[in-house]
Parts: sequence; C-alpha cells; structure tokens
Amino acid sequence: MTTIPFAYPGPDTIARTVLDNGLVVLARENHAAPLISLEGYLPAGSIHDPAGQAGLSTFVAGMLSRGSAGYDFDAFNEANEGVGANLTFASDKHMTNFSLSCLSEDFPRLLVILADAIRRPTFTEGLVERLRNQKHIGLQERAQDTASMANLRYHETIYGDHPYGRSTSGYVETIAHITADDLRAFHARRYTPRGAILAVAGDLQAAVILDQVEDALGDWRGPSPEQSVPVVAFPTQTQRIDHHMPDKFQADIVLGVPAVPRHHPDYYAIRVANTVLGVFGLMGRLGESVREARGLAYYAYSAQEANQAAGLWTAAAGVNAEQIEPALAAIRAECARLAAELVPPEELADSQAYLTGVLPLTLETNDGVASSLLNMEWHQLGLDFLLRYRDLIHAVTPADVQHVAQSYLAGGAEVTVVAGP
Repeated sequence: MTTIPFAYPGPDTIARTVLDNGLVVLARENHAAPLISLEGYLPAGSIHDPAGQAGLSTFVAGMLSRGSAGYDFDAFNEANEGVGANLTFASDKHMTNFSLSCLSEDFPRLLVILADAIRRPTFTEGLVERLRNQKHIGLQERAQDTASMANLRYHETIYGDHPYGRSTSGYVETIAHITADDLRAFHARRYTPRGAILAVAGDLQAAVILDQVEDALGDWRGPSPEQSVPVVAFPTQTQRIDHHMPDKFQADIVLGVPAVPRHHPDYYAIRVANTVLGVFGLMGRLGESVREARGLAYYAYSAQEANQAAGLWTAAAGVNAEQIEPALAAIRAECARLAAELVPPEELADSQAYLTGVLPLTLETNDGVASSLLNMEWHQLGLDFLLRYRDLIHAVTPADVQHVAQSYLAGGAEVTVVAGP
C-alpha cells in the first residue's frame, strides 16, 4: 500500500462524475507511487434476498470471480495473480462490494476484467456446486463457533422477521436449494449501474480514469430496482436467549439495545459514547472493568451498528462458562454508570482524540482513501465530510454522552444472547 502525503480529501481534490447510466464515479489523485486502488458498491445486498433464499446475494457475489463471458475461472485468476493484483467481491446487508488494487500500468486491463465480472458472470454449474460445498463447510464451522452463534442469534432476535435479522451468509437449508437459475435471476434483477458507486485513488489522472471507466462501464444499462428498506419493529420487552453448545468450554455473550440509523442526529453522540464504553485503549470501560480489573472475561468491548433503516448499540464478551452471570452484571453496571454519571472531561477528550486521530491513519493509503470516498457517497455525507469530521466529534459534550446512554442503554428493550455450554 502507498503512503499518501497527508491532506484530507475534499471538494477541491475529489473529482465526482455521474455517468449517463447513473453510475457515480469519484477519483482522487496521488502520484507518490505507481499504484491504484478502486472500491465500489452495487445496490444488491442481503436485504434483497427472498425470505426463503437467505445467502443468495453472497452466493452471487462469490461467483463473480469464478468466470465471466470474457474470462473463465482460470483466465480470471491468471490475469490477477500474474501481475500481483487483488480483485475481490463480497456482499453485505445493503450492497455488493468490489475491490481492486494493482499497479497503475495494469489498471486499464483489470478494469475491463472487473467490468466483465460484474456485468456478465457465467454461473457455470460445476463451479456453482463447488462454491455451494465451500459455503456448506463454512456454515457448519459457524455452527461450532460460540461467538458467531451468539452474534447470529442476537441479530435474529432483535430484528425478528426484518431482513436485517437474516444471516447474510444464509443457512445450510437455504444455500442447499439455491440454483444457478436463481443466481442468474438475482443478478439480472439487482446488478445495475443505478445506485452504484465506484471510487478510485492513486497514481491516476482523474480525467483519464473517468474516460477508462466510461469505456468499460458507460454502456452498461440496467433496471432501477427498489431501494427502500422495510420499517424495523424492534422488541418492546427484554429477552434472553441461551444457545446451548454442550461441547464448548467458553461462552460468548452478546447483549444490546435498539439505537439509531446512520443519519440520526444522535449518531455522533453514540459514536463517542460507545468509544468511551468499549473501544478506547484496552476496549474502554468494559475492557478495563470486566476484563482487566475483575478478570471476568477473555475479551469485552462494545460496538455501534448504524444501518440505513435502524441501528444497534451492542456489548460482547467471551467468558468462562462459570462467569456468565457476573460478567453480564458487570457489563450492565458499566452501561448504567455511563447513563448515571457525566463522563469526566479528560476521559471524553481522550476518546475524541482517538476517533479523530485514526482518520489520518486511514487516509494514509490509497485503499483507505477510496473506501472513505465510497462511504461518503453511499451515506450522502458530502465531499467536505472529512473536513467537517473533527468538529462533529468534538462537538459532543459530556451531557450528550449521558443523554444517549440514558435514552438507549437505559431505555431500550435489551436482548441478551449467551452461546456456550
């Protein structure tokens, strides 16, 4: 990866273009080394999987590197490995993402391969079955992992029948019945330039890159599929799920409450409060109290999840099975303390400095810049977002932290899942 001479990307250094087919292209130049990174989103994620076909979007994404009309499986791998490039595909809740890192001299050819992969995958039967078998093994391994199962059951419980509650990877029974025709139909229905985003950073001339993208993807046409997300109906009562795994020695705990989507006014206050609770240093107050001071957990942390339609505020810990109840009590005590007491100014300042200090590190690489541009566009934050980010974080006060802790940690219907013996 290439180190970028530090300067926040902004409106003056980001070239943004919308092609006639709806594809949004962002580019930022960095000529420090002859490398280019590309990141992209297509509006095709697990929320678009039919209820009985959970894992369909990830199955389609997994097939993109296994052959297209212009490059079969072997040709695709040879083209990438032969020049030391890295071209990958994956799928998440809302989108399929693709990523390319390569030498700038190889970028035009690899862009053509990327375009062919997302536009004209072949879904060869033999390779579909091979990937199905790999997925089946992965799902069997997940079923034996306490942390994975705690997280899975937590999302299923707190989101219920909403698409956010389904596994993006699917389940053994759903993956088993997905056919090559199902993959083709999903691709035809959801893979479209409408709503798609492509961000490029590195040794490029922005105008040249735009021409290359236009040549590779400008004639791509597709439908304008529905992008709305169903309303989330969160639980109104506290719930606990014990997922029994009798052959295990460690138990994993996940507990949390409904929080806010990405564009909610409380988003940044929760981001700062969560850093205090379970991120900064040795995983914040949870790491210090539950793990270090009391020795109740192998790890303990908290996380904020903010999607387009809803969000969660979650704590997790890995514990000895005999320490489940004391660990849960300790986690809840730290959540209650955050709601009951104002965060000391020094502690708040440390967490804010952490949140703003990691940003320059992220932007030191072409990969980090491309990813940041992509997420800015996806969430419609504006090309000046990185220039405003520090002020957004430092505007959060101790009273704001206490307010969101009281509103969500103390006021939400908690869902707790324990997976283990």
